[in-house]
Amino acid sequence: MKVILLSDVKNVGKKGDVKEVADGYGRNYLVKNGLAVEATKKSMEILNQQKAEDAALLAEKKREAEKQKEKLEKLTLSFKVKAGNDGKMFGSVSTAKIAETLGKEYGITVDKRKFLDNANLTELGMHKIKVELFKGVVATVNVNIEAQ
Repeated sequence: MKVILLSDVKNVGKKGDVKEVADGYGRNYLVKNGLAVEATKKSMEILNQQKAEDAALLAEKKREAEKQKEKLEKLTLSFKVKAGNDGKMFGSVSTAKIAETLGKEYGITVDKRKFLDNANLTELGMHKIKVELFKGVVATVNVNIEAQ
C-alpha cells in the first residue's frame, strides 16, 4: 500500500514522503491515527500543489533575507564602553546586545543565536560579525567599539 506521510514517522519517513508500507500497518496504524493518507491520484495532486506552495514561500523568505542583508551590510553599529587607560575594556559587547540595538535603532529583527561569531567582543575597535539570516544568506555587520 502506498501512503503519503502527513507527519514524521520514526523508521518510516518524513512528512510529505510517499512510502510503500504493509497494508495492515498503513490502514490500521498510519491512516487510522492521522499520520498518513492513502496515495491516490487526487492526494498526489494535492501533495504536489503543497510542495509548490512551500517552494514559493521559501523563495520569498530568501528574497526578504537578501534585502535585509543589503541593509545590514551598509550599517555600522557603535557602542561606547568603559575602558582603562591601556585600552582594556571593562565587560564586553554580546551578540544579544547587538541584536537588541539592531531591533531598537533600525527595526531589523535578528535572533541572537543566528550570529556565527557568537563570542562576546572584548576589544576596542572595528569588528566584522557574521549573521545567518536564512539558509545560505550570511550578512556581515560592522561593529565599532569605542572607549567612553
